[in-house]
Amino acid sequence: MTAPTQTFASLRDHLHQCALIASAAELLQWDERTMMPTQASEFRAEQVAYLSGRAHAMRTDSQLARWLDELEGWEAAADPHSDIGATVALARKDYEKQRRLPGELVESIAAATVRGQGCWDTARRNDDYAQFQPALDEMISLQRRAGELLADPGQSAYEGLLDQYEPGARVQDLASVFAGLRDELVQLLSEITVSARQVDDRLLKQKYSVDGQRQLSTELAKAVGFDFQRGRLDETSHPFCTSLGPSDCRILTRYDEDWLPGSLFGTLHEAGHGMYEQGLRPDWYGLPPGTFVSLGIHESQSRLWENLVGRSLAFWKHFTPQINETFSQTATPEQWHACFNRVQPSLIRVEADEATYNLHIIVRFELEQALISGELSTNDLPFAWNERYTSVIGVSPPSAANGVLQDVHWSAGLFGYFPTYTLGNLIAAQLYESADEALGGLDAQIEQGDFAPLLGWLRENVHTHGRKFTADELVQNTTGKPLSAQPLIASLRRRYAMVYDLA
Repeated sequence: MTAPTQTFASLRDHLHQCALIASAAELLQWDERTMMPTQASEFRAEQVAYLSGRAHAMRTDSQLARWLDELEGWEAAADPHSDIGATVALARKDYEKQRRLPGELVESIAAATVRGQGCWDTARRNDDYAQFQPALDEMISLQRRAGELLADPGQSAYEGLLDQYEPGARVQDLASVFAGLRDELVQLLSEITVSARQVDDRLLKQKYSVDGQRQLSTELAKAVGFDFQRGRLDETSHPFCTSLGPSDCRILTRYDEDWLPGSLFGTLHEAGHGMYEQGLRPDWYGLPPGTFVSLGIHESQSRLWENLVGRSLAFWKHFTPQINETFSQTATPEQWHACFNRVQPSLIRVEADEATYNLHIIVRFELEQALISGELSTNDLPFAWNERYTSVIGVSPPSAANGVLQDVHWSAGLFGYFPTYTLGNLIAAQLYESADEALGGLDAQIEQGDFAPLLGWLRENVHTHGRKFTADELVQNTTGKPLSAQPLIASLRRRYAMVYDLA
C-alpha cells in the first residue's frame, strides 16, 4: 500500500497541474480583454473552452477519489486548518461539487463567456441592448442548469451559483443583512441631503489628461504596496484583476479625461485585489493554502484600499502635492478629500460614492435572482432595471449603456458574484477597525505615506491563511467578532462628518 505521504504528494502534484491549465485559460482571457482583435473571438472561445474542459476533466478524475480515500484517517490531515488537512478536506469538497457538472456544460459556459463578453463590449459601445440579448439568454440558460446541478438539497439554483463565490452563503441571510444596511444608508443619505454644508465639486468638472492619470495611477498602486516586479497595470473597458501565477498578477483600470476618480479609485481597488493575490503563499499555488477563501474576503481587500485608505483625509494629506503637480492644481487636501467623498445618487456602480454603492448591489442581487429563477425575462430586464434604479437609488438611466449594459458580469456568467461586493464592504470596515487598533492608529501612518504596517497586518491575518478558514471563521479569528454592519456605518459617519453636517 502506498504511504500517505506519497499519496498526498501525488494529490498535490495533480492539483498543481490543474492550476497550470486554468492559469493558461486565464491568460487567454486576459488577452481577450486587453489586446485580442475583435474578429478572433470565435477561435478564442474554442481555445478557452478546450482548456476549461481539460481542467475540469482533471478536477473530476476518479483517481482523485482514490487518493482521497487512501488519505482518509491520516493523522497529518486531522486538523482541517493545517496545510495538509485543509488541502485534503477541500479537495474532497471541490471534487464532489465539480463532479456534478458535465464536461460539455463546463466547455459550453467557457465558450459562451468569451462570446458574451465580446458581444457585451460591442452592444455597450453601440448602446444597443437587443444586440446583447441573445448572448445573455444563452448564458442565463447555461447558468441556470449549472446552478440546479450545484445546489445542495434545500438550495435554489441561484444559491448553487452563489456558493461558488461565497461558500455557504444563503439568500435569506444576505437579504436580511442587506435590508438592515439599506435602512441605515437611507437614513444617512437623508441627513446628507438636508445638510447645510454641501460639496463644491468644480474641481472634478475639469478635464484631466489620460497620460497624467496613467502616471498617477501607477504611482498610487506602487505606493500602497502592489509589486510591479510580480504584476502589471493595463487598460480595459471594465476594470478587473486576474492572477496568472504566483508571480504574475494583472490589474486593469480605465481612464476618462472627464472623470478623474474613476481611474484613481479603480486602480486602488484592483491593486487591493492584486496585493491579496501577491500575498498568497506561492509554494501552495492552486491548492487551498495558496488560494483565496471567498470573493467576499477578496472584495474586502480591494474595498479596504480603495475606500478606507484611498478616500481618507490622511491619504490626501500625503498625496495632494503629487496630484497637484501632476495636473497643475493648487487644491488643498481638504478640497480633494471633499470631492472624492461627495455623496450623490448616480447611474454607474463603479463610480458610485460609498453611501449609495451598496444600493447598486441590492438592485443587481434582486434582479439576477429573478433572471435565474425565470421570474424575470430578458425582454423585461431593461424596464425592471430602470424601475429599480428609480425607486431604490432615485435616478433614471437615460440609456442602456448607462443602465442594464454597464456591467460585464452577466456576459461572463458571473451570477451570484454581485452580493460579494457588499459583503466585501462590510468585512473591509471590520478588518480596518481591528488593524487600526492593533497598529496604534493608521491615520498617522497613512499621512506619512507608510502603508507597510497595514499591508503586513493583512498579510499575517488574511492573506497567508488562504482557504484554511471559512470567511466567517477568518473574520471572527481576526477581529474577535462575527460580521456586523456597524463598523461600516460608523466608518461612513465619521468620514462624512468631515464633509457634511450630520445629525
